[in-house]
Amino acid sequence: MLQRTCIVLISLLFSFSPLGRAMLNLTLPGQHPNPEAVVQEVHRKVNVSIARREMLQLSQKDEAPCQTGNPIDDCWKCDPDWANNRQRLADCAIGFGQYALGGKNGEFYIVTDSSDNDAVNPRPGTLRYAVIQTEPLWIVFPSNMLIKLSQELIFNSYKTLDGRGANVHVVGGGCITLQFISNVIIHNIHIHHCHPSGDTNVRSSPTHYGYRTKSDGDGISIFGSHDIWVDHCSLSHCNDGLIDAVMGSTGITISNNYFSHHDEVMLLGHSDEYLPDSGMQVTIAFNHFGEKLVQRMPRCRRGYIHVVNNDFTRWEMYAIGGSGNPTINSQGNRYTAPIDRNAKEVTKRVETAEGEWRGWNWRSEGDIMVNGAFFVASGEGVEVKYEKAYSVEPKSAVLIDQIVMHAGVLGVGGRDNNLGMWSTGPNGGVPGLGSGPDYTDDMSGSSLPLSPSTFSILSLLIAFSCLLFYKTLMTSML
Repeated sequence: MLQRTCIVLISLLFSFSPLGRAMLNLTLPGQHPNPEAVVQEVHRKVNVSIARREMLQLSQKDEAPCQTGNPIDDCWKCDPDWANNRQRLADCAIGFGQYALGGKNGEFYIVTDSSDNDAVNPRPGTLRYAVIQTEPLWIVFPSNMLIKLSQELIFNSYKTLDGRGANVHVVGGGCITLQFISNVIIHNIHIHHCHPSGDTNVRSSPTHYGYRTKSDGDGISIFGSHDIWVDHCSLSHCNDGLIDAVMGSTGITISNNYFSHHDEVMLLGHSDEYLPDSGMQVTIAFNHFGEKLVQRMPRCRRGYIHVVNNDFTRWEMYAIGGSGNPTINSQGNRYTAPIDRNAKEVTKRVETAEGEWRGWNWRSEGDIMVNGAFFVASGEGVEVKYEKAYSVEPKSAVLIDQIVMHAGVLGVGGRDNNLGMWSTGPNGGVPGLGSGPDYTDDMSGSSLPLSPSTFSILSLLIAFSCLLFYKTLMTSML
C-alpha cells in the first residue's frame, strides 16, 4: 500500500510540475524539436542582413547605410521612429529565444523611482514593483538611473526591461532572478557588481512573498525558466556568474552583450547528472567577450549550445568548456588567444577523460583562430570540421567586426553613443525627467508552473511517504 502511495505521489508531482514532466520524458517547456533548423534560420537571417547592407553600400556610396549586417539591430534600429514603436523589439530575436514575448501588447510602465528599500512591499514607480506584477508590462526608464538592489530582483512572466535611450545600471544584492517563469526580455541594461543577498523575505508577485536563502550573486540567474532573451547588455564584476541558466531552463538567446572583468562568465546546466538539462537549448550570438575574462564563455553541461558570430578576446584559462556530453556548435566566431602559451586552446573538457569526451559532438565551422588559438573538436566527422576552422576567407574577420561592433549597451553611457533619450508618443507615458550622470561599469553600491512553495510541499510529501515505505520494507525483512 505504501509503495503504491509513493508511486502515486511521485506521479502527481511530475504531472503538475514542468520540471517533473521533463524528468520523465526529457522534454522541457519551450524546447524546440529540431535545433538544427533553428541554427540554419540564424544563418539565413545573418546572410540576408549582410547582403542587404552590401547592396545599400553600392547604391548609397555617399552615406552610411542603416543596415549593419546584424539582423537583430537591423530589425528595429532602422526605424527612425523606433522610440514610439518600442514593442517592435519583441519581433527581432533570433535563435532559441526568438519566441520570448516579454511585455509585448502590455501596458508601458515608467520607472520613476530608483530606490529599492523594501523587498516585501515595493513602492509603485520602482523597478521591483513592476517586475512582480502578473500582467505583461513593457518597462522603460525616462532618465538615467543607478538602481542599487537590496535583495534579488525576482521577476514574474511577460516582462520587458527596455533601457534604450537612458543609461540604466543595476547593481547590488542578488541582481536579476528568473525562476520558474517565461517570456522575459532584458535589453540595454548595465548589470554589474552583484553580490550575494538573502536570508530574508522577498516578494515575487502581488500576492506572494517568501523566505529566500543566500543567493549566489549572479548578474542574471535563469532557473527552471524558458523563452528568455538578453540583448545589448553590459555585464561585469559579479560575485558568481554573469549569466547562469540551470535546472531545466531552455529557449534562451544571449545576444549583442559585452562581457568583461569577470572570472566564471556563464554557466549553462545544473550538473552532469541533472537529466532535464539535456533539453536545454541556448543561442549565444553577436557578443563581445572582452577584457579580463578568465573562463566559462560558456561552461556547458548537457543541452544544445549554438555559439555563433561572437568575438572572444584573450581569455585567461579557456573560452568554451563543458562536461556531461553537451552539444556545442561553434560557427563563425573569432577566437583570439592570450599571450600565455599554455592557454591557447579554446576548449576545455572539464574533469573528463579523453576516452569519454572523444564522442561528444563539439563542432567548429567557419571559426577564425588568432594568435595561436585552436579548437579541439570531437564527435563524428571531426577531421573535416576541425579543418574548416582554418580555411576561412579573410573577409569573414571583417564581418565579425561589423556584426559585433555595437555589442553591449547602446546610447548614453554605452559603447555606441548615437541612440537618443527615451521619448513618448502614441504609446503613452510621461516626458523625460532629465538626465543624471553618465554611469560607468565601475560604479557600484556595495501559463505559470507551480510556485516554489507548492513544489516544496509536494516534495516533502513524497519524501515522507517513501521513508515510510522504506521503513516498512526493512521491518518485513527482519
